[in-house]
Amino acid sequence: MNAIVLAILVMVALSLARVSVVFALIVAALVGGLYSGMDISDVLVAFNDGLGNGATIALAYATLGAFAVALSRSGITELLSAKAIDKLQLDRGTPPRTGIYFALLGILLIAAIFSQNLIPVHIAFIPILVPPLLKLMNHLRMDRRAAACAITFGITAPYMLLPVGFGAIFLNDILLSNLNEAGASLGLNVTPDIVPMAMLLPIAGMALGLVFALTVSYRRRRAYEDRDLSHADQRHAQVASKVETAKRLAPWQKAVLIIAIVGALATQLVFDSMMLGGILGFAILSVSGVFRWREQDDIFTEGMRMLALVGFIMITASGFAGVMQATGDVETLVQSSVEVIGDNRGLAALIMLLVGLFITMGIGSSFSTIPIIASLYVPLAISFGFSPMATVALVGTAAALGDAGSPASDSTLGPTAGLNADGQHDHIWDTCVPTFLHYNLPLIAFGWVAAMIL
Repeated sequence: MNAIVLAILVMVALSLARVSVVFALIVAALVGGLYSGMDISDVLVAFNDGLGNGATIALAYATLGAFAVALSRSGITELLSAKAIDKLQLDRGTPPRTGIYFALLGILLIAAIFSQNLIPVHIAFIPILVPPLLKLMNHLRMDRRAAACAITFGITAPYMLLPVGFGAIFLNDILLSNLNEAGASLGLNVTPDIVPMAMLLPIAGMALGLVFALTVSYRRRRAYEDRDLSHADQRHAQVASKVETAKRLAPWQKAVLIIAIVGALATQLVFDSMMLGGILGFAILSVSGVFRWREQDDIFTEGMRMLALVGFIMITASGFAGVMQATGDVETLVQSSVEVIGDNRGLAALIMLLVGLFITMGIGSSFSTIPIIASLYVPLAISFGFSPMATVALVGTAAALGDAGSPASDSTLGPTAGLNADGQHDHIWDTCVPTFLHYNLPLIAFGWVAAMIL
């Protein structure tokens, strides 16, 4: 067996067995390296050399988490949510059911999209916004699987298409850099402007899946009981306190909040650095008086801790990719794949997408999948004559496949955390299975089409 295939199988098997992803990556790197004939010291050297490639991404996540916590302390996100609910009268249920239904799903979708790009708080908004809306969903007899699909789409689709916030990390820091690194010796040179264009068609497939889920699959009424939420009083008290904090902010402080958000976004676009954007946003908020000066160290640490696991997964995945490249089995795998596929470009594209789905479902992170598959897919794509844009679509879609639907992904864990606050939403059958069917299947179809026509 090829050492890389064995390593990926070990990694996926351990991940599916609920072993820590970081531990699974380390063990898989050791197994693959030793199986290829490397001694333990060479494996460790290759692993350590690869770790540095993920350091920038991990630091970007850390600063992003700090900025998210600082924004949360201001209460601005809770205030915006409360105003939206009051404006649309969602807490009174006076408009027609159809209007409330789509308005509610629209709020969840927009909040999820903003959480990835404009106000990058990631999934931190879900436990704040969703539980207070559950009784309204019950009165509407809304199928919560529709809400799970809306939130998951808002969490996953933006970072695959928009190069700001988490999208700056996925598209530029990870996808673009890994493609150019893997293709440097093969003449591949991908520019930042073509990456979002290459991902546009696959995301269109996800959008169709979302529309089908909301209007067909889960449009029918579904009965739920009105139950008291666990720790509901404490949660509502915290939300109410933050809303009051936001209301008490002086006009100049609210202006500073806007400046911090706009400044962080502009910095990402101008300097192509999420890390610098997060640092700038946090620095501006630090002098706004939203929180006490002496609390800033605790807030920064809390934010780093919130996304620490994601950062460590990124770093470890880069070390794993370093070992896989050091084994020398990449070319062997490419050649053996070519022999199996023959000269069928369509079959080659389909196999690459399915393998990407397999890997990401196991480790639960599309961000961590790219360093693993880029070294494999770029030589294979070039050997089959895929264009640079088609190669971007293949690798990007293969990595994104499985993020929606994976039991270990925060894009499914987050929605479940909010929708299951009263114990009536199953993680596997009400979040993972619906999002898998409505997003991964269209991604495979539209990703394959993109690879063939771009």
